[in-house]
Order: sequence, then C-alpha cells, then structure tokens
Amino acid sequence: MGDISLSKAVRSNLLSLQNTSAMMAKTQERLATGNKVNSALDNPTNFFTAAGLNSRAGDLNQLMDSMANGIQTLEAADNGLTAITKTLESMQSTLRQARQDKSFQTQSFTIDNSTASVSFSGGAFASDVSDVGPLAVTGGTYAEPAADVTLSLTSANLNGGDALDVTIETGATMEEAMASINTALKAADGGKGFTARLNSDGDGIEIVSKYGEALSVQADVAGTGFATTATDATAPTSASVDDLVTAINGNSNTKGLVRASNDNGKLRIENLSTQDLDVTVGTANAATIDGNSVRAGLADQYNELRDQLDKLADDASFNGINLLRGDKLTITFNETGTSSIDINTKGEEAINSANLGIETFMQQATLDSDTNIDNELARLKGALNSVRSQSSSFGSNLSIVQNRQDFTKNMVNTLQTGAANLTLADMNEEAANLLALQTRQSLSSNSLSLASQADQSVLQLIR
Repeated sequence: MGDISLSKAVRSNLLSLQNTSAMMAKTQERLATGNKVNSALDNPTNFFTAAGLNSRAGDLNQLMDSMANGIQTLEAADNGLTAITKTLESMQSTLRQARQDKSFQTQSFTIDNSTASVSFSGGAFASDVSDVGPLAVTGGTYAEPAADVTLSLTSANLNGGDALDVTIETGATMEEAMASINTALKAADGGKGFTARLNSDGDGIEIVSKYGEALSVQADVAGTGFATTATDATAPTSASVDDLVTAINGNSNTKGLVRASNDNGKLRIENLSTQDLDVTVGTANAATIDGNSVRAGLADQYNELRDQLDKLADDASFNGINLLRGDKLTITFNETGTSSIDINTKGEEAINSANLGIETFMQQATLDSDTNIDNELARLKGALNSVRSQSSSFGSNLSIVQNRQDFTKNMVNTLQTGAANLTLADMNEEAANLLALQTRQSLSSNSLSLASQADQSVLQLIR
C-alpha cells in the first residue's frame, strides 16, 4: 500500500475518519462496560486505586459471612438460655408446689398403762430410733432438809452441758423445793425440756426430761429423797399421751421427722416423709404409715425437668459451635485480623445442672423437709441469676457484632462507591459523544468523497 500515492486532501480526510473511528470504538467500549477506565492504559492512577478499594471491599464482604454466622450462633445460644430459664422456673414451681403440699399420712395409736415409749424405723430416719419417751429421776420420800442441800443436774442439753447446781434451803417444803428446781431449770433452758413435779405416789419429787434426753441427778447430802451418788433418768412404767407427744416433738432424734399430737386420747403420729414409716408404740402396737406420694411424684417431675435442662444446652448449637457447651466463638471484624471478638461462657464452662449448682438427681427423701426444699429453691434462684447474667452477656456480644456488621456493610458500600467514582463512565455523556462521533464520521466520509473527486476529474481528461 506504500506505493499508492494519495492527495493531501484525501490523506487528511482519511486520517480524520480513522481518528473518528478509533474514538467511536473507545466510546462504544465505555458504553458496553459502563467503565471509563477499563485498563491501566486508560488511567493508571484511577485503575490501581479502584482495584485496591474493590479488593478491600471484597475482603470485608467475606468477613460479613463470618459475622452473619456469628450472629446466628449467638441467637441459637440465646434460644437455649431462654428455654433453660423457663425450665428453671418450672423446677422452681415444682419445688414450691412440694413446699405447699402437706398431705402427710397419719396413724392413731391407743395408749395403755404399759406404754412408755415409741420406736421408729424408715421414713425420714437415717437409722432406727428406739424408745422415744420421757425420762425421769424419781426421788424417794421427801423430808425437809436440816441443812442446805445442793442438787447437781447434768445433761448435754441443759446449761450448755455443764452441771446445773440447785440449792434447796434448810427447812424448805416439798413445794418450795420443786419451785427452786423449776426456777433454776427455766433460767438454764427456758423451762422447755426439763421440769420438777410430784412423783406418782405424791410423797416425793420427780425431775423429768420431757424430751427423753439423758439426765442425771446427785445430791451433796441426804434429805431431799435424792441419792448422794449420780442417778440416771429412766423410762417410767407408763406415760400419758401428752407426755409422749411432748417427747416425740421435742426429742433431737425425731424433731422435724415426725409430728405427734393428741387425737382424743390417742397418740397420732404424722409421717413427715415421702417414704413409708414403721412405728411401734410400746412393745406390741405397731403399724406402717405411708409416705407422702404427692411430694414423691414431684421429685420425679423435678428430675425430668433437670434432664431436659441439660438436653436443651446440648442442642443449642449452630454450624458446629455450641456456646452453651463451653465452645469459643471468634469473629474477625477487619481484613488485617487486628480487630476481633472472642465469645464464650464465663470460664468457658458448659451451662448444665452440675455447673449451675443445682441438684443433679433429686432423691424423694430430699423433699421430706421444708428446710431442704428451701435450700433447693435458693440454689435454683442462684442458677437463674447465673443464666440471666450469661444471657445478658451474650446479648451485649450480639449487639457488638450487629453494630460491626452494619458498620462493615456501610464501609463496603463506601469503598465500592469510591472505586466506582474513579472508574465508572457517565452513560449520558458517552451516549452524546457517540452521537457526535457518528455525525463526524458521516461528515468525514462526505469530505473524503469530495476530496477524491479531484482525482476523478483527471480520469475524465484521460478518457
């Protein structure tokens, strides 16, 4: 083609047409891609700056997936804690129902002249308790002392375990002596467990341990009917219903485990337990009193709820992570890894009945005592406080992650917008440019045609 000579006018118009075609191709590329910078050749600074911004936006977008999974993991843990809270509240309700239930079984026994004590086996008793009844030290015939007499009364439950010395003054009548003894006893233990009264014959003094606690009495000199050597209290030949009621309700081995009362002259025994109780009154009058079936059933309900509590904690997982089992969730917030959060339970301990400090298996016998129930209720309250505290902590963590997620979304948008501002084309402008270039191309073609007419005139001369 170099051998072909073109006129100056033709060559000028051809060059103009070629430039117009090149500009049209560039404009069409911008319209097709939507970018005014499609390669580093177009604008190196804008191209590489936009590439860096888009790269960071892409990295942050990948972290958004991790944040979304983290939020779902926290929500799964929160669902578990909510269910555990409701379960703990149900366990509280079960124990309160047991606390209010008083459907203990009773049995009434006829007392004869040979009955002096009662024996118990089973029920709330860890071991058999025999011969519960009043004990007494019975003095002989009382005589007004010719000199002061000191009586030493000794019992583990009297006067702090120390001997209680009572002075019977010279010439004191039997009534005055009994009054002196009862005054000293009242000062020592409030007059609850011990008393002085007339013996069965009415001619002497009898010092009674009403609750059946061991007691010994010793006089320093003779004259009041009591021996000058220590005499231990023994069971009387018979005891009244009221004496037995007082002994059973006050004895340290039976108090709170059974309850006794006077049922129109009969001894009524109430079994304060979920287990069957064997009672022997005297030597031959025996019976079995059923346990409290309502409280026993509530103990089983409690155990079922406790089992569900642990299963709820085991099932509160998402994507293989269970915060309630002590797993750790790590969420990264930026592309360099310098900003992150570790989420786990306090001490990375599992949320279960053992770590919450509640009874892992409720024995029916635990519900025998209202005191035991109150203790379990206190433990459940502490467990509820722990769960609510952990729920609050997870809620705070969830708020942090959600805030970072919103921030990252906005940051990605900012980065992508910045990159777009550097590279995107103005479509309206490019469309107008294309229209202008098309017009210019048409004009250039016409000019080229006019320029070539001069050469055609020479051709006509040759013809």
